[in-house]
Amino acid sequence: MATVTLQGNAFNTVGELPKVGTQAPSFTLVETDLSETTLADYAGSKLILNIFPSVDTGVCATSIRTFNQKASDLDNTKVLCVSADLPFAAARFCGAEGIDNVATGSSFRGSFGADYGVSFSDGPLAGLLSRSIVVIDETGTVVHTEQVAETTEEPNYAAATGAL
Repeated sequence: MATVTLQGNAFNTVGELPKVGTQAPSFTLVETDLSETTLADYAGSKLILNIFPSVDTGVCATSIRTFNQKASDLDNTKVLCVSADLPFAAARFCGAEGIDNVATGSSFRGSFGADYGVSFSDGPLAGLLSRSIVVIDETGTVVHTEQVAETTEEPNYAAATGAL
């Protein structure tokens, strides 16, 4: 398990992020149209998983906007923003914000949070996903991870895109 903080208070996740150099765990997430997307759908492309608690918080929304801007400049790279939000919330947010360079995936069904070690196991955000980044190369190998230590802070965008 990893320990992260929320406004200085320590909380735990159910596990650890996948190790750099290992194959990324398979996943199935729900898209805004309620169809499913899997890791296999991104085969042959680099993939940044922008994982966060909820699109309805300021820092999470900022991370989506920032990756949306950066995504258009990344060669053969997709960005998938992952939270436990219902797909309807992601559709509402992306539509209102004009977000069109990133995809969203909801973990509300399935085991993504456990498989990637990012579900909070305790505290006020229990069941939601901890702010994290996982970068996967074209072969499905994890090349970079970041567990953001303080949930109210943004991830290191430069490190994520630099890992590509």
